[in-house]
Amino acid sequence: MQQLHLAALPHLPANVARPAYDPASVGVGILHLGLGAFHRAHQAVYTDTVLARDPRWGICGVSLKTARATDALRVQQGLYTVVTRSESGAAARVVGSVREALFASIDRAGVIGRLADPRVRVITATVTEKGYCHDPATGALNIAHPDIAHDLAHPGAPVSAVGMLVAGLAARRHAAAGPVTFVCCDNLPRNGATVAGIVHTFADMQQPGLRAWIDVNVAFPSTMVDRIVPATQPGDVDDVARMICMRDAAPVVAEAFTQWVIEDHFAAARPCWDEGGAQFVADVAPFETMKLRLLNGSHSTLAYVGYLLGHEFAWQAALDPQLAALVERQMAVEIMPTVKTPPGVDLRRYCATLMQRFRNPALPHRTQQIAMDGSQKLPQRWLGTVRDRVEAGASYDLLAFSVAAWIRYASGQDEAGKSIAVADPLADRFAQIVRDTKAAPDVADAFLKLQEVFGADLSTNPVFRDKVRTQVAALFHDGMRASLARQLQSS
Repeated sequence: MQQLHLAALPHLPANVARPAYDPASVGVGILHLGLGAFHRAHQAVYTDTVLARDPRWGICGVSLKTARATDALRVQQGLYTVVTRSESGAAARVVGSVREALFASIDRAGVIGRLADPRVRVITATVTEKGYCHDPATGALNIAHPDIAHDLAHPGAPVSAVGMLVAGLAARRHAAAGPVTFVCCDNLPRNGATVAGIVHTFADMQQPGLRAWIDVNVAFPSTMVDRIVPATQPGDVDDVARMICMRDAAPVVAEAFTQWVIEDHFAAARPCWDEGGAQFVADVAPFETMKLRLLNGSHSTLAYVGYLLGHEFAWQAALDPQLAALVERQMAVEIMPTVKTPPGVDLRRYCATLMQRFRNPALPHRTQQIAMDGSQKLPQRWLGTVRDRVEAGASYDLLAFSVAAWIRYASGQDEAGKSIAVADPLADRFAQIVRDTKAAPDVADAFLKLQEVFGADLSTNPVFRDKVRTQVAALFHDGMRASLARQLQSS
């Protein structure tokens, strides 16, 4: 079986979609930081649709942490397959928009050179919440972060996404390469403004004078991105080989649903992503809040509660009647009242659609994958809603239960005494908390003192603390199933 590459495109099966342009003739106009599965199933697909009419917008994809994706894509001349799966079946599409793949650790000069290339007018990023090295509770740059400390001391050898971006902007300024737009595609509240603040702080500390150039020449529009993209499994690679009759070492699997809402605020030319279904709007905030709180917040509840109930996959968790009832009540009772309805959206229908998407058995999205980096996700997924409910004098018992489930999960041991592989930037501190405390309420108190997660307000809010402490104690004493049943009875 031959490897997927440019010369093999004409030999794909007729039912496999492929580029409607010659990938070899495409120029690079976008640099993307974070060449993972989500980008390749989302922004790269929107760009793939644009290239037949406007071939300026090929992507230079940059991997910051691992060469796995870049190595595979180089062998395949940038081609890879996106498989969309639903209960009705699967469809394959070969994407050709990634025209260059760089691994930052071994080619920093190449990355910085592309950032300074006047043909590059757009920089996009999917580096996850933790990739911005910020304080999740405040959105400010964490100058004590080891990667940030390194990059401030070694501006020529950045290791963080922030350091790499600022080094590239400095090179762009020096080369007089013109304005550029940074499009954050990660789940941060007000992601454009948040990243702008992080970049401004870093630039001020490292290169006085650069901030003034950035203010004039760089735009940071906010966005909302939505598509469920589980981690690719070995079996997916085998399935793709059967579908396209070729070997593809870098396929991605996703649901059919996809959405991208972008603030129409660009410093230079931009791709016509709306031709692929993206929405350019004046104000992203309602879409962002809706998605972060209803979709991402519910996904996190399914992950933590579901894992503790023994569910390996999100679809199994969403089909659990008690857990589904918890999520549906959270959305209807506690979250929806805090969400401003975006134009053209029916929130109740949106929530019903979310549950259908979560229950898609064709997507083996592991609860542990969703549960990763909880300390970075909770502020925007749950705690913003809690703060709004506190201010309104309204109940947030269901969300307090979710917070307790996170603490129970992050304590690192399930109800059977089996270790939980907690993947989180604060995992060492979690483990230290568990070692230093005896009783469950004390564990809860220690977690709630993490102000980089809960902020000074919730960390010291006695009502919030007591609600969570009570639930954590119940989870340790009675287990998740009994605690969940009791919570549903009382709400």
